Amino acid sequence: MDNIKVRGGAPLRGTLKVSGAKNAALPILCSALLADGEHVFRNVPDLRDIETTAQLLRHMGVGVDVDAPIVKIHGRPIEEPDAPYELVKQMRASVLVLGPLAARYGKARVSLPGGCAIGARPIDQHLKGLEAMGATISLDHGYVDLVVPYGRLRGADIHLDIPTVTGTENLMCAATLAKGRTRLSNAAREPEVEELARVLNKMGASVEGAGTDVITIEGREVLQPVDHAIIADRIEAGTYMVGAAITGGDVLLEGITFDHIEVLCAKMRQAGITVEREAGGIRVVGKPPFKPVDVTTEPHPGFPTDMQAQFMLLMTLAAGGSVITETIFENRFMHVPELQRMGARIDVRGRSAFLQGPSKLQGARVMATDLRASASLVLAGLVARGETEVLRVYHLDRGYERIEAKLGALGADIERVHGNA
Repeated sequence: MDNIKVRGGAPLRGTLKVSGAKNAALPILCSALLADGEHVFRNVPDLRDIETTAQLLRHMGVGVDVDAPIVKIHGRPIEEPDAPYELVKQMRASVLVLGPLAARYGKARVSLPGGCAIGARPIDQHLKGLEAMGATISLDHGYVDLVVPYGRLRGADIHLDIPTVTGTENLMCAATLAKGRTRLSNAAREPEVEELARVLNKMGASVEGAGTDVITIEGREVLQPVDHAIIADRIEAGTYMVGAAITGGDVLLEGITFDHIEVLCAKMRQAGITVEREAGGIRVVGKPPFKPVDVTTEPHPGFPTDMQAQFMLLMTLAAGGSVITETIFENRFMHVPELQRMGARIDVRGRSAFLQGPSKLQGARVMATDLRASASLVLAGLVARGETEVLRVYHLDRGYERIEAKLGALGADIERVHGNA
């Protein structure tokens, strides 16, 4: 199992090209189940989650060629539309095959999902929506068994109790081949949902309203394969923006759309960090200590929960007190004990973390507990005195493409150590 060693003190400087968005690529790859023929997806990040999705599609009989940043999917009819536990347990997003399978084949057997242990993430909204569209669903020994009695889903008005991203994406895909019109209200508004809608429309679907809380889909009889380049990853971009700021660096991030990270940019500016739009990207210049800023995570367009751990690290270097409140996941402060071991002054009370800075961080051996927590610990190592070793970085490899190479190219003293416990 790999670890990452970081020696702090070097400012990040230079230009970094942001990779394709993992959370956009995963539902888009699954959407290829909706149409036969060769799909070509470009700007796909080279990540463990992409390979897991490829394995899942191959298991169902679909041809997949992964040569990042290009993935080719050879869509063909499949006989056994099932997603086994052995694959789904590795990645919660595997449940995104459920909607396409229900729409295309009228049946599916999909394991209940796994992924990062950051809290309960039920799929009840997915199932409620599919049942409203005519599916019969039963839960059997950890699997979702779905059958459409008349062979084809039908359009329905569906109100989501919460604006779930994967639920919205699953139901969008399901509705593209349903008979009639589907209306999703209280839908997720994330850029990744908009990106999926763009792909579905290029396939011949009729999806309107993506990016708002009401999405309307008119069902089609058949869809066509697509050639599409994935948007840049706003969370990867945000992570490196924090890295540039905390090290007193100057980094230009290429390819990222400002509108996708506008709220993060606003919070960083409040903290006294220079964030400027430039042709083709965003430049970040930081000079600690920072001003304290309170943050509450919210569904898009609010502050993203996937940036909470990284922003918390930033606030450990702020001169004064700040409060970070997590409203999306109930178990997403697992990085706090590790940051405390490095010298951060953080007091967790319920869903809020109270910080007092600036903290003088010291290098230590720390344990990665989930994807974004892993990133915050690597960033902490960039500013800590001495050496930091982040253990069990397989979480990191699910969502960051060659993070040690990208940080190293910007001047960080960082290396990956293979095979350590």
